[in-house]
Amino acid sequence: MVANQLPANAAFCAEFARRLARRPPRLVATCARGSSDHAATYAKYLIETLLGLPVMSAAPSVGSLYAARVDLRDTLFVVLSQSGASPDLVANAHWARRNGAQVLAVVNATDSPLAAAADAVLALRAGPECSVAATKSWIASLSALLQLVAAVAGARALEAALQALPAHLERALALDWDSALPVLAGVEDLLVVGRGYGFALAGEAALKLKETAGLHAEAFSGAELEHGPLALVQEGFPVLVFTQADATLATLRQLIEKLRARGVRVVAAESGPPAPGRLPVVPGMHALTAPIALAQRFYVLAHSIALARGRDPDRPPLLSKVTATR
Repeated sequence: MVANQLPANAAFCAEFARRLARRPPRLVATCARGSSDHAATYAKYLIETLLGLPVMSAAPSVGSLYAARVDLRDTLFVVLSQSGASPDLVANAHWARRNGAQVLAVVNATDSPLAAAADAVLALRAGPECSVAATKSWIASLSALLQLVAAVAGARALEAALQALPAHLERALALDWDSALPVLAGVEDLLVVGRGYGFALAGEAALKLKETAGLHAEAFSGAELEHGPLALVQEGFPVLVFTQADATLATLRQLIEKLRARGVRVVAAESGPPAPGRLPVVPGMHALTAPIALAQRFYVLAHSIALARGRDPDRPPLLSKVTATR
């Protein structure tokens, strides 16, 4: 899917980069719910570190329910959705345009109401997403956002890393994470930790474990964990950690060592020789593409955890494919 998406979206990304050069925004606002909101978190780190633009997360109710007047002139308002059909997100696209923003829809269903309401559409091209829990469309969201921001930034090295991503996703599927299953399948509470570019994956992983496996998982930044939530983590408590090779790696490794010294059951996706509690990663990946490959492998683990807990991961209870919030 990613291998097909990258060439298909190349012309759009180049044109959108020229469009922003003609009308540069002073602010980027994202609007999304669920898995798409975690993709928006990834976009925040991308845009702020590569483009130097501040990014805020818009509260959907401000536009859809309160219909507040907000000055969105010179703002790029990015609405992310797999289906493009949730009424609150569609309402926010219209609201943002009325308040002066240019609206970009990042959406899988390009014939959706959200796509029709936007000024421009970045297509995910993930094909039909049949299960309730969005998985391939989440990976598609990250790769599409990364390609777009790389084009705007003129980041040639990053564009090269993107071209290698499909092969890295294939390699990620072959990684042996079986050791995590007995640790995580039998627990009722779990903390998931990431930082920087990988923080979005922590949030996504926690959500997927809730909805597919019925496991109460909460996501924290590795730094935020030290500001109170660490009190929850007693001896034997399970913690899943995602890392990538960038400025956050040293601090996450220090946290892993600290937790293990307290008897916490840490399962960490990190580079290094085989060791208890260490999940292998695809070596040599760019820090911005590494979380996408980790997501690829994590989804297989989440599927196994759900089955081990007697759940159908494609049909979680009380949930539907399109969540019609307002």
